[in-house]
Formats: sequence, C-alpha cells, structure tokens
Amino acid sequence: MHAWAITCLAVAGIAAAAGYSGIAGKADTALYICAAVAGVLAIVFAIAGRRPPE
Repeated sequence: MHAWAITCLAVAGIAAAAGYSGIAGKADTALYICAAVAGVLAIVFAIAGRRPPE
C-alpha cells in the first residue's frame, strides 16, 4: 500500500507541475486513501502480531 501511495504522490506532483489540476486532485485523493488504508493495516497488524502456530 505504501508503494501505491508513493506512486500516487509522484503522479500528483508531475500532473500539478504540468498544470493538470484535475488529474493532480484525483491522484492526491488516491494518495490519501492508500496512505490511510496502509496506516490502519499497519496498526491492526502491530496490535494483532504474529501468533505461533498451534
């Protein structure tokens, strides 16, 4: 998920520099969604931890 967020950040930056504000806005929204999902998953997995097989 972090890789997708970084990719969206790059797309948003390039689109903004080129003057495509609509594409930059959509990529920015995708960046926030990917980063939020990755953060939530990181917290869940940190709390749950890896349990040894029984």
